[in-house]
Amino acid sequence: MQKKIAIIEIQQETNSFSPVLTTLEDFKAAALGYGEDVLAISDIHSTKQIAGFLKAVRTYGKGQIGVVPVITAWSTSGGPVAMQVYQGFKAHVLTTLQQNPALDGIFLSMHGAMGVEGMRDPESDMLQAIRQVCGEQIPIGVAFDLHANVTAETVRQATFITAYRTNPHRDHFQTGFRTGKILIETIQGKVKPVMAFRKLRLLKGGGFTIDFLSPMRKIFQWMKMMEKKPDVLSISTFMVHIWLDDPELGWSTVVVTDGKRKLAEELAETLADMNWQVRHITHPQPVSPAMAIEKVKKSWFARLWGTTILCDVSDIVSAGAPGENTWLLQTIVQLAPHLRAYIPLRDAQMVEVAFDSKLHEEIEVRVGAKLDQVYNQPYTFKGEVIFKQHRQDTGKTAVLKNRGTHLILTERPVAAFFPKFFTELGLNVWKADIVVVKNLFPFRYFFLLYNRKTINVVSAGTTNLDVFQLTYRQISRPIYPLDKIESWK
Repeated sequence: MQKKIAIIEIQQETNSFSPVLTTLEDFKAAALGYGEDVLAISDIHSTKQIAGFLKAVRTYGKGQIGVVPVITAWSTSGGPVAMQVYQGFKAHVLTTLQQNPALDGIFLSMHGAMGVEGMRDPESDMLQAIRQVCGEQIPIGVAFDLHANVTAETVRQATFITAYRTNPHRDHFQTGFRTGKILIETIQGKVKPVMAFRKLRLLKGGGFTIDFLSPMRKIFQWMKMMEKKPDVLSISTFMVHIWLDDPELGWSTVVVTDGKRKLAEELAETLADMNWQVRHITHPQPVSPAMAIEKVKKSWFARLWGTTILCDVSDIVSAGAPGENTWLLQTIVQLAPHLRAYIPLRDAQMVEVAFDSKLHEEIEVRVGAKLDQVYNQPYTFKGEVIFKQHRQDTGKTAVLKNRGTHLILTERPVAAFFPKFFTELGLNVWKADIVVVKNLFPFRYFFLLYNRKTINVVSAGTTNLDVFQLTYRQISRPIYPLDKIESWK
């Protein structure tokens, strides 16, 4: 008889310092489907985890493995998920599992750094609920982002855990495929996963954690080499989302072997030691908006042959910031109004004003500080409406132009990962002197064709890279670098 594996996916990364809850509309804007719609969405998002898992089913299932699609739910990073939204997802999952009592396995794809309004550690909450319905013996393979905050309870409930191997992330499909392979071979009785876990009292983020650059390059190379050993199924290092305020916040290592407990423990310990040894290496230091503009002005060669990208590290939408920071906008208008600059900014109220206006009409908008009134401040901008469009991902979107400054107003937050975000608005990236993005890593390879210089810019915001400036209330101390400690244990 054909064996069945349920597919459950809920992906959201939470910024505990953001005042903006993640709603059902945020999931609908990215990807949300139930039942058979999960497979249809996977066909569209063919590089994501579920697509990789389904490839593993075809490759290793040999026609003897079927799937029960339950849910796929993706949202951009943001504040905590509204409790009602999470409870709705959870209720659907449990109802579907109860309706399919003869399951042989669960494929669970989650971010690992999701927060929910009024609760902590929703990943382990979901695992506990699944266990209550499906029992303690059913194998559950969990695929996490490498910024997951792995907790002891999550490890206790999961059969095994895997993670991305790349940062910027570009192996979603491979992670789903690898998780599927281990899960299918577990169901077939070919492997018996055992898992070792180490939690480090370590908080490091920013450019420090890129997989193909020092200091993490050698560590990821070592992980790949160790996975070639017999009986090693998976090795993961979790570099944690530093903007999640949680009592168990910190880096983690997870090793999965085929029945070899001692080997798993040794490798997890060694990997933790390797991570700890590079803790002193600093990430690239950002500069102020004014200093960034001075650097742009001096970089005439970079602007001649492409563009200069300003990464707004204090308002990183892909790390959960609201996306309405006005600091860079103000500085560009004041110090470089003649330079051609593209600046995305979220403001649902002001984009309505733009939509109510005619094309080429000059209007005045008061942007910023509607969602975040702690770090942000309002700013008045006057410009000509040169473009309007309703988009699925960003909602209502309008471009206002004042001399060289192009203010891109959006209804929902924009990380601006891809050049096509700008080109689809009629903006030529080649002609831009400045392009502002609100993501920390992915733009670095998507903009390779255009980008001649990258400048990280710091102002005030919810995604400060300096952990000393974050208002943690829940984390356990001591922890490096907030405290002087000599051991990760």
